[in-house]
Order: sequence, then structure tokens, then C-alpha cells
Amino acid sequence: ASGNVAADLLVRSPADGYTLMVAAAGNLAVKPFLERSVPFDPLTDLVAVINVADAAHILVVPANMEAKDLAQFIAYARANPGKVYYGSAGIGSPPHLSLELFGRLAGVTLVHIPYKGIGNALPDMLAGRLQAMSISVGSALPYLKTGQIRPLAAAAKERLAGLPDVPTSAQAGLPGWEMSAWFAVFVPKGAPPEVIRLLNLRLQAALDDAKLRQRLLDLGAEPGGGSPESAAERLRADHRLWGQVIREA
Repeated sequence: ASGNVAADLLVRSPADGYTLMVAAAGNLAVKPFLERSVPFDPLTDLVAVINVADAAHILVVPANMEAKDLAQFIAYARANPGKVYYGSAGIGSPPHLSLELFGRLAGVTLVHIPYKGIGNALPDMLAGRLQAMSISVGSALPYLKTGQIRPLAAAAKERLAGLPDVPTSAQAGLPGWEMSAWFAVFVPKGAPPEVIRLLNLRLQAALDDAKLRQRLLDLGAEPGGGSPESAAERLRADHRLWGQVIREA
């Protein structure tokens, strides 16, 4: 149920800090705009504790694609309107919304092909039947290592530790294109501030562990951390962004 069951359980739990939820960006910043009725308000019923990890998306193309960088890809898409196909994990999924935003920012017309999961889209990507995908680093890593797909830009504010040679979208000439499937820990509203601070300190200590950080990087995720306030602002910012994108689309 896209995280709704867990969130509904959390908001009905005692606000004592003993019931926590790990939620993804899509659960809280996207799904409320795609469903007719969501049993909770992510901005008022949940309180952020800490950001755990960021799984930023990258724009990838097949290895035989003539575009070698982001500028060339945008030029190719402008020269071939309605002929550039991209796959996603389904309507409203992060890969879909990511390239919906990309197309608007770049002024290009891309054709969306929804699949039942990103794994079903990848064979068509590798075969060249799809010309582009916005995909998390973790999902892309096996094919990046074999050279079957080529990364053009990262949808992130800063270069990714796991892919330092891939420029950010802004560095590649398209500012504003950002998509991250971040993961954060939440408690119910009303949890005592001192409990939230304690949870934040303990979770930050875990995230500072070198082995854990390396494990996250191996999975294609950037280790998180930071204050409860920064995690809450991240949710608010994504809620505003994707609400606008979905309404306009």
C-alpha cells in the first residue's frame, strides 16, 4: 500500500519515541498527490528524526546512444520530438516524475513508457528500445560496471560519492533537475523534543560508522545524517516540488 499502512499505524501509536517508521520520499512527498484519500498528513502527523540515506537518480542512456553528454542528449531530444522513449516503474513512480520534471526544465518532449517495476524496463533499455531512464544509482550500478548504459548527469545538488566522475545536472547545464529517493526516520506528532534529540544523536552515531557508510555506498546510496529540522525541511521542499509537478502534469 505504498507505505500507507505503516504510516497509519505510526500516527495511531503513542508518541513516546518507541514506535518509529522508516519512510521513503515517494511515500510522503508524492503519494498524497496521487491518491484520492490518504489517512494521514505527512506534514503535520509525522515528525522527522533524521535523514538516513539519499538514493539519488541519474540520467542514463544505452551504451550505443549517440549522445555522449547531457547537452548532446537534450539537443537530440529537441531534434526528435516524440521519438525519445523512457521507461519507468509505473505512472507516478520516481523515474516517471523525474523525467517529467526533466522534460519541462529542458523544454523537450519525451514519451513515457510505464512498466510494472524498473526491472521490467531495464531489458528494453539495454537493447536500445528505450533511449533514456532516470534511475537510482543502486539499480544502475551493475549495468554501469559492464558498460551497458552510460550516465549523463546526476539529479543531485552535489556530485555523488559513489559516482564522482558524473556531473550534477546543474554542472552539465540543466539546473533544477533533482530527484532523490531519500529515506528518513519519523515518529508520531507529539513526541517529546528531548526524545527526538536523543534518537537523532543515536542514529547519527550509527550513520557515522565507517562500515555502515561503506555499505550504503555499495548499495548506491549516499549516507545521510543531520538534524531533525533539516530532515523536516527536506520533506517540505519535496512535498512542494512534486505537488506542483503532479498538478501541472
